[in-house]
Amino acid sequence: MRLYLDLCCFNRPFDNQDQLIVRLQTEAKLNVQMLIRSGTYELAWSAILDLENVANPDPQRMAAIVAWKILATVDIDTTIQVELLADELIQLGLKAKDALHIASAIEMEADFFITTDKAILRKMSSETRIRAIDPIDFVRHFEEPSDAN
Repeated sequence: MRLYLDLCCFNRPFDNQDQLIVRLQTEAKLNVQMLIRSGTYELAWSAILDLENVANPDPQRMAAIVAWKILATVDIDTTIQVELLADELIQLGLKAKDALHIASAIEMEADFFITTDKAILRKMSSETRIRAIDPIDFVRHFEEPSDAN
């Protein structure tokens, strides 16, 4: 299964952990990353991830995030096809950078777009080309034992 984590998802462990939802999302995201490291899931990467991460004002955070790129099994540039698809997604009300992330994920045939961005999750709820999902929901759906009550 191929997963695309957007930059807000990669940044979640660096966010203030005072809120329960942030801590839960962090734990779920770290679990997903552990499963990527083990080879259970594939990581998808894109030029827009690179572009946004380079603008990170915290050099340690930027370095920690870019280190994940070497684990990506697929890495896509921003092509004409990605830009055209992003233009379609902007019509859903997405911001341009968010649309480029999602278009990249769709173009590289990622199975899931994992994000902590509530606006993306709301706007992508009816999108059929890729499923946008919160890391908690992803873990709940894919990591719970099948015989759980």
